[in-house]
Amino acid sequence: MIPTSTLERLLDRFHAVEAELSQGGGGAGYVKLSREHAELTPVIASVQAYRETQKQLEDTEALIADPSSDSDMRVMAEEERAELKTRFAELERDLQIKLLPKDAADSSSAIIEIRAGTGGDEAALFAADLLEMYQRYCQLQGWKTEVMDRTESDLGGIKDATLEVNGTGVYAKLKFESGVHRVQRVPVTEASGCIHTSAATVAVLPEAEDVDIQINDKDLRIDVYRAQGAGGQHVNKTESAVRITHLPTGIAVAQQTEKSQHKNKAHAMKLLKAKLYTMERERLDKERAGARRSMVGSGDRSERIRTYNFPQGRVTDHRINLTLYKLDRIISGDDLGEIVDALVTHDQAERLAELEAGN
Repeated sequence: MIPTSTLERLLDRFHAVEAELSQGGGGAGYVKLSREHAELTPVIASVQAYRETQKQLEDTEALIADPSSDSDMRVMAEEERAELKTRFAELERDLQIKLLPKDAADSSSAIIEIRAGTGGDEAALFAADLLEMYQRYCQLQGWKTEVMDRTESDLGGIKDATLEVNGTGVYAKLKFESGVHRVQRVPVTEASGCIHTSAATVAVLPEAEDVDIQINDKDLRIDVYRAQGAGGQHVNKTESAVRITHLPTGIAVAQQTEKSQHKNKAHAMKLLKAKLYTMERERLDKERAGARRSMVGSGDRSERIRTYNFPQGRVTDHRINLTLYKLDRIISGDDLGEIVDALVTHDQAERLAELEAGN
């Protein structure tokens, strides 16, 4: 049973946020309140459904226990009680999951970085497959995507790419994609038909908003240069490519996809903010001695998380021992959601078990 005091605190906070928002205003404080209100709204709906069902169950129990109740009425009440108990248990589980401590970035949009790893041209072709997979999956979720940067290889693959994904709760779903993705297949360049193993790395960064991180102009060095193509040749005559270096940390980001220097600079700043935000989150995590490290992984891009085996038509996520024999539909992005949802569900179950064990 969820403590009544916990539910009361939630309701009080929700009403307080609504009251503050009704006063209007603007600025970073208003943005934070709006975000909190959006996160609390579905939780409050679950709280209300939970309490209503609890009240119905209590009333039914009282009717059954009342010796003056009509026998037919008591039989009907007992049938209703069974249904109410099942519904109550489901609502309680759902509410417990919603009350789990949340990652502050879960509601954020995200930036996905994909880089070809070991495997040469085949790794670059696989990285291009991953980019298309994520674009299709995001499209199915109703999220907006934009390729911020892309460096192509000679055979049409990609050496690296940066994809911006805008939507609510993007990071919560995609954060478990960070790590090493391994592919086993016969490369198009392989005449003997031998299976090769290649890899690409994926990093998912929560997109930082202005209220999350501030950057001083004096801490930046901005360089402009002419964009280059796959073979290193210049692809335009103007200095439209932009590299921004954050001097205090040494973090550097570069963007050259757009023909406009202004657009490349805007993309570079988004990426820089995401990297600085992620670095700060990692620093805070390390400071928390008892910080939980989920079985689904730490998000370290050096950790091998998934294998795509083309000869067997299977995809295996090594963190949760999930194997699906539908590689074509997963690599196309159409059924990637099955793996994403399984990872999210596993993470919730692990955290809920830890919470229950600590009580």
